[in-house]
Amino acid sequence: MTELAIGIDGGGTSCRAAVADRDGNVLGRGKSGPANILSDLENSLLNIVESARQALRDAGLEAEALSSIASVVGVAGANVMDYGQRIEGALPFAEGRVVTDALISLQGALGDADGIVGAFGTGSVYNARRDGRLKGIGGWGFVVGDQASGARLGRDLVERSLLAHDRVRPASPITEAVMAEYGDDPEQIVDFAHTARPKDFARYAPMVFKHAAEGDAVAVDIVRDAATAIAESLDTLLWPECPSICLLGGLAEAYEPWLSERYKPLLARPKNDALQGAVELAVKLLNGQQRGEA
Repeated sequence: MTELAIGIDGGGTSCRAAVADRDGNVLGRGKSGPANILSDLENSLLNIVESARQALRDAGLEAEALSSIASVVGVAGANVMDYGQRIEGALPFAEGRVVTDALISLQGALGDADGIVGAFGTGSVYNARRDGRLKGIGGWGFVVGDQASGARLGRDLVERSLLAHDRVRPASPITEAVMAEYGDDPEQIVDFAHTARPKDFARYAPMVFKHAAEGDAVAVDIVRDAATAIAESLDTLLWPECPSICLLGGLAEAYEPWLSERYKPLLARPKNDALQGAVELAVKLLNGQQRGEA
């Protein structure tokens, strides 16, 4: 019977894995390419497995050990159609569960406590635990959702840059910088947009926050719109006795100054990150199996 578990955080920019013993002690870590199952299911699966293999190698174990390990994989899009089931069915682990990135973020940030988490990286998603019950919203992909994500910030910036080029909206230093990147040729931007993946748009997120901090009107509008979207989602999940709100992901800290003051008393630092949440859930799966639980 296996004594090891692997937790995997499949992000839109990279996929991270950690192998742990049944007590939750991390023995090795691995990292590979993006795991956005909605936009590239096949390569996402390859990167999920490769990150696990790297974690095993880091722990001094053979890659063949995958077939005897329990695993929990958290990915955006696991809640959409049968994408999560398709990944789960193809995993090479002895026992593998595919859950949303929101769930592993919640577990990492709060442990087993109640509260709300909002995760903002290439994508965005929210989850809450209230009296032990889970409720998640968002995570629908940047084409129709993922408001306030890095991908949406970048997409909005590209859109605003084209509007400024057409003199529909005012230009600003940030729109001029984007147009200059493409030789002031809108057709080059359109060509980029038709083939770009979420991570390609997300690379503009730091640029948006930098210009917003400097007072660039277009960047400020983009970030304020994103902050409004965050507020709407938090209000959907918030309840009077909610003990805490944790903002996670690469953009979390950048958003804090832009949020309404009413959320500030509830903001708390996460206990751990999403990868640790995946590890904790994988260890629970492993120990539950050993006790004969489903």
